[in-house]
Amino acid sequence: MRMTPFLAFVAALSSQISDAREIRRDAIPESFWGTWAPSTGACNDADKSPIVLSAKSYAGPAGSCVVDFVMEVPGRDGAIYSARMSCSGSQPQARTTANLIIRPDTAEQISLGATFDSLATHRRCPAGAPTKQQ
Repeated sequence: MRMTPFLAFVAALSSQISDAREIRRDAIPESFWGTWAPSTGACNDADKSPIVLSAKSYAGPAGSCVVDFVMEVPGRDGAIYSARMSCSGSQPQARTTANLIIRPDTAEQISLGATFDSLATHRRCPAGAPTKQQ
């Protein structure tokens, strides 16, 4: 009978410890800012929809979005980031919520997607590549 409150305390403490591993950020980390495309050849092709990331914005297949916050969680090979975004629809009043997972692979390559199952590899575009209008 005395063991029940103790077990409840341990369960509550352990859930708080796991939450402490998540870090909430206000913006996308600077190392991911820039234009990203599935291949370097796609950087110059507007039809291939390169993705443009900055501190508080995203432009790509999901539309033009404002980053609300970013969660950083530890992964097997380093930190993984999940951006929560508000995106504009076809009508100015219509806003949707979108998620973007950013998993760094190398300095010039990341994986992006709305879910872990949809992650696709993207390479950093050269500085002179055209960017999508935001």
